[in-house]
Amino acid sequence: MGGKGGRFYEVTDSSDHDTVSPIPGTLRYAVIQEEPLWIIFKSNMVIKLKHELIFNSYKTIDGRGANVHLSRGMDASQCNITMGSTAITVSNNYLSDHDKVMLLGHDDKYLPDSRMQVTTAFNRFGKGLVQRLPRVRRGYIHVVNNDYYKWEMYAIGGSASLTVNSEGNRFTASDDHNVKEVTKHEDASEGEWANWNWRSNGDLMLNGAFFVPSGDGAKPQYAKASSFDPISVNQIDQLTMNAGVLGGTRDTGVSYGGGSITFTGAAQRESPRPSNLFLSSLIILILYISTIPGGFL
Repeated sequence: MGGKGGRFYEVTDSSDHDTVSPIPGTLRYAVIQEEPLWIIFKSNMVIKLKHELIFNSYKTIDGRGANVHLSRGMDASQCNITMGSTAITVSNNYLSDHDKVMLLGHDDKYLPDSRMQVTTAFNRFGKGLVQRLPRVRRGYIHVVNNDYYKWEMYAIGGSASLTVNSEGNRFTASDDHNVKEVTKHEDASEGEWANWNWRSNGDLMLNGAFFVPSGDGAKPQYAKASSFDPISVNQIDQLTMNAGVLGGTRDTGVSYGGGSITFTGAAQRESPRPSNLFLSSLIILILYISTIPGGFL
């Protein structure tokens, strides 16, 4: 999945001047390449997007080691994976203060998206996020070992008979009693979405959060929505500690290490604690091994 087996591609240029023929070194250039790529960032940067990002297949966006701020109008999703793209991984990112965060799938009627396979892992969905964490049309999504904090509408939404496999995540609901549900089955009657394969396995629900499952809970139905075995949600703090600038302070006041892709604001860089560096390095090693032939995947 994602950029497995591909080369590392370092984003060195924060510009987004040409959305039709992007400049090499930019994020937009990286995500439209045909080959598998593991995309990293050379340094902290602010990327002012002219248009939404459209991903090609076989890409991993790895936010570790840098604070990357994406900015664009609040009426659109920042990260769109559409038009038949597949084998995409979004991992190790800290996201906050945005409305429509991530859209997977072009249109309910666009059949090529039925083969789409996307993994979101080790991300921290922080304060001020409203919806689309992600929002999916068709295809298969593995939502695994992420930390969700007080979304304002819903966390995971979808339509068009997609498959959602949610495993080992921590969902902390808003204090608003009307915003407790993790899921949102969209654009269909209950009689229709009741047949979509959505399941929650080993997730931790806090502050009244709840996940509405549907479809066949049998394991074989989720083979295409399973990129790796989830780690126990009891370790979620350690697993997402590298989703943020090294030593940066996040929603709960806890200091995390790693890298981030955020939509507004930025945490100050501080000297990381030795224990954070060790655990971050360990997780980096595990993720790297999982993407090479003979590794975990």
